[in-house]
Amino acid sequence: MAEPSSVSRPGASRPGDGGSSSETGSRTAVLIVEDQPELVRALQINLRARQYDVMAARTGREALALAASHPPDAIILDLGLPDIDGTEVIVELRRWSKAPIIVLSGRTSPGDKIGALDVGADDYVTKPFAMAELLARLRAALRRDEGELSQDQAQPVTIGHWLIDLNAHQVTRASAASADSGSGADPGPGSGADPDAGETLRLTPTEWRILEILLRRPGQLVSSAQILTGVWGPGFSRRTNYLRFHMARLRRKLEDNPARPRHLLTEPGMGYRYRP
Repeated sequence: MAEPSSVSRPGASRPGDGGSSSETGSRTAVLIVEDQPELVRALQINLRARQYDVMAARTGREALALAASHPPDAIILDLGLPDIDGTEVIVELRRWSKAPIIVLSGRTSPGDKIGALDVGADDYVTKPFAMAELLARLRAALRRDEGELSQDQAQPVTIGHWLIDLNAHQVTRASAASADSGSGADPGPGSGADPDAGETLRLTPTEWRILEILLRRPGQLVSSAQILTGVWGPGFSRRTNYLRFHMARLRRKLEDNPARPRHLLTEPGMGYRYRP
């Protein structure tokens, strides 16, 4: 299995016609899931020549483990894997990852294509294929992902009585009317007058990074390994105690009832989820 030369971070910029950003120097990580060594080598050569960081996995389970420890920005996936079917890999990835998935398969029947797209693939390329076409589809998928991510980030989020603005990197107390409206409760008469509205809440850099990862994926399960890797680095994917400590702090700061959180949820044994 090829080891990644660098690890993509949440919020990394996306490429235009290659894998690097001229403004930030960040590189886009692509995970190849394919059991044909010759094809893997050809993809690696072409992607690295265009400044993408490349990871490779031969089996579905290997791909899922690698994606959890080094979250990719995009995935090129074969359906005919030695251990589990590629559609199962897509289903598992879509439990926590929004990274674009391009299926690269020898299966040409409409049923296979529809099945892969229905479970979460973004595009489908049949073998044999033209490398230029695959690269163009990869760029298009990454541009779509960038646009969706920008739209998600632009929307302030309300948790409890706090308004979280990811763009401004600021948490302020919302008015009583806004907070109650966000929670679905009846604000009641006179609730718009809140003397504490506008008060700011301080979050630590670690709390911000955890919160951003969750808020950028509303409703989606994010694995503990993915959060730990994104915040602390690849060597910390098993330090779940770190994550439990900081999630408890976030709930105490943001949730109205930290013991029974409504927005920052734990999925036992799997990870965490932000529920709008």
